[in-house]
Amino acid sequence: MNRIDQTFQQLKRDGQSALIPFITVGDPDVATSIRIIQAMEEAGADLIELGVPYSDPLADGPVIQRASQRALEHQITVIDCIKAAGESRKSGVNLPFILFTYYNPLLQLGFETLFNLLRENDISGLIIPDLPVEESSVIAKYTSEYNIHLIPLVAPTSNERIERIVNSASGFIYCVSSLGVTGERADFHQEVEKFIQNVKEATSLPVAVGFGISNREQVERFSELCDGVIVGSAIVRKIEEVLPELTNHEAERQDAGLLKIRDFVRQLKL
Repeated sequence: MNRIDQTFQQLKRDGQSALIPFITVGDPDVATSIRIIQAMEEAGADLIELGVPYSDPLADGPVIQRASQRALEHQITVIDCIKAAGESRKSGVNLPFILFTYYNPLLQLGFETLFNLLRENDISGLIIPDLPVEESSVIAKYTSEYNIHLIPLVAPTSNERIERIVNSASGFIYCVSSLGVTGERADFHQEVEKFIQNVKEATSLPVAVGFGISNREQVERFSELCDGVIVGSAIVRKIEEVLPELTNHEAERQDAGLLKIRDFVRQLKL
């Protein structure tokens, strides 16, 4: 069984919702990203999105754009990001990995190569924000064959397309809480609760909410409405805040930076 399915089933039995952090792999370097992943699992993360740095990230706000730029300065590729999952697994990490990337790097890599790498490195899901459901049939053939979930984004403006999107989904449904790009927010789409309810009525898959969620109060609010909460920019900002420690040559300073990230994620976990 796919690790994503196992995790959501266990959380449902335990009466819990999933905490799903996002990081940009390679910010500040791949080795540190692996240590961040370990720290987040220790803090209670249930799944993790591995963001691939990209030069034209249409869904990402300024915080994640800056992280991508830092990673790209070190020439981090989609292959580096996939292999970071494998190295994390070798280090003892058990939570499911979801690769968050745009379509062009995957097209350049080639689907056969991509899916063999995803399987070899134990990645369970794929999110491609610039791939509309109407154009996903080619890649969906591979996700089915390799038992890797293609997780769709559904926005408050999806309206009549909601049913079409969720009918071709697997793993879980990613509900976008607000219009626009990623980034921490004080307010969300004014009808976000009704939107989430409409999505839940259209699918039997778990439903997770992301975009703009940055603190425990917001995690609590959305955990009451759905099966998982995705926190991206707030965690990437925390990593940005402790970059002087993470990139310090002294091990104690690096450990102190990792501890701050772990504590931040821990306070988000319900």
